[in-house]
Amino acid sequence: MDTLGYQNGHNGQSELRPQLPPIEAVPTLSDDLRRYIALLWHWTWLLLLVTLAGGALGYINSRRQTPIYVASATMLISESRTLNEYANILASERLAQTYSQLMTQQPVLEGVIERLGLELDPRLLKERVTVSVIDETQLLSVSVEDTDPLRAAQIANSLGIVFAENNQAMQAARYADSKNTLSAQLAQMDEQIRQTSTDLEALGDDADKQGDRDRLEANLALYRQIYANLLQSYESVRLAEIQSTSTVTLVEQASPALRPIRPNIPQSTFLAAVVGMILGLGIIVLIETLDDTVKGPTDVMRQLGLPILGVIARFDDDETGPIAAREPRSPTAEAFRVLRSNIQFASVDHPIHSMIVTSPSPKDGKSTIITNLSVVMAQSGRQVALVDADLRRPAQHKRLRLTNRNGLSDLFVQEKVVLDGALRETKLPGLFLVSSGGLPPNPSELVGSEKMLEILRQVKERCDLVLIDTPPVMAVTDASVLASRVDGVLLVIRPGETKLALAKQAIEQLRRSGARLLGVVLNDMVRNRSRYSYYYKGYYSYEYYYSEEGGRTKGKRQRKNKQAPESAFSE
Repeated sequence: MDTLGYQNGHNGQSELRPQLPPIEAVPTLSDDLRRYIALLWHWTWLLLLVTLAGGALGYINSRRQTPIYVASATMLISESRTLNEYANILASERLAQTYSQLMTQQPVLEGVIERLGLELDPRLLKERVTVSVIDETQLLSVSVEDTDPLRAAQIANSLGIVFAENNQAMQAARYADSKNTLSAQLAQMDEQIRQTSTDLEALGDDADKQGDRDRLEANLALYRQIYANLLQSYESVRLAEIQSTSTVTLVEQASPALRPIRPNIPQSTFLAAVVGMILGLGIIVLIETLDDTVKGPTDVMRQLGLPILGVIARFDDDETGPIAAREPRSPTAEAFRVLRSNIQFASVDHPIHSMIVTSPSPKDGKSTIITNLSVVMAQSGRQVALVDADLRRPAQHKRLRLTNRNGLSDLFVQEKVVLDGALRETKLPGLFLVSSGGLPPNPSELVGSEKMLEILRQVKERCDLVLIDTPPVMAVTDASVLASRVDGVLLVIRPGETKLALAKQAIEQLRRSGARLLGVVLNDMVRNRSRYSYYYKGYYSYEYYYSEEGGRTKGKRQRKNKQAPESAFSE
């Protein structure tokens, strides 16, 4: 809509008048928060359903899994302290890491399998074993997972014992050759010393033999010196062995676990429920993203740029007549009266004598809206004519409980238009109806003809206000053809049903045809379930009803047991 342009008055003449720029809806943080809260509240059932389904699947899956038990043993690494403190710290860290790797090697695993008599492949056993170094200690934690808690404890303890034995054997093997060699040499020297001593004793005090005595005594001294040196070397090897040998001791045996480590049913159920909730939120976002319908007042103001003149809640539309006449004290009837007032305010500068009520698409409820609007207009004391120009699917004669004979289509076949009996009184005072009549083969040509203008002119001479029911804008061209020949157009939109793109196209088409768009009526809003209920629930916080004396009273919602006055459609 242009901020300044030409507008057609109700007399059909163009006049230049300034137009105020449309008020843009500026979203606030509180509006957005309430909108998101209302959106979540609208989809609470889906979110709960997906969350509960996720939790249930997690619970069932956890119950079906085989329980896994874990048993842990603790081993202490004892090593010599021959280096400086910093070197000892580095050596301890490296040694602990080395032992943690060696404990899961095949020789150790095979020793465990043989010790316990297990029928298990070492590679499969390795997958169940975890060896870790406890920080800032010389302790190793050996953990084993198994379906049998007793077997898990036995494997963990056996790992510690087998590794300790293998480590001791490996450490001893490093100095075995040196010790064996020195032991053999010591034995040989001991034999030489013993033999030499025997020979000296055999010589006795015989003087002829003094040279042999000196030689034997020299050899004995030499042998004793060699023996002392060998013994010192042997002790040095033993000392080196003691100083460089690290031992591993099982300090805490593993015991069978009482509860399995997996599956953790409460945790698995909770995590599955959280995943389900996230999935539910994703589904909601996807649905909202793919949903291209007009969802509520925010979309109308932001996307369509039109004012909202009325909000009509969902109600039972039965065959006993318009609700505005059938239940005049109802909140819905009051909502139509609010719509009537807003239309009057929208036409202060340019009074409306003729108006089209249409919609972008079928099933938006435009026929229901125009019927009840005509009723409340007539209740205000005006002479109102309802013209059913929907020559394809007429409905007004049924709603006002009249026949469809001698209607609009019958006036087109007259050489000279004479309303005669086509403008009929209804059971409601001040409300007249021009029904559609028979269904012609060329509706668009008829409503766009000069005779249609003449018919409307004569109806306006007889009544204060003419309301015209036309087919949907995007279905056929009837509404667009008539739009420029009336004083205003009221667009009916059904949130959740009317496509946003279709509504934009309908508005654009009406504007191209020169229509004066008054605003939008939101129809069939569900107060208790709509994601936009926060917007319009204020309309119904306090409701008006008419007392039996006819006075208007403001108060809380009308009680259900309050008897409504008889309407014109009551039997």
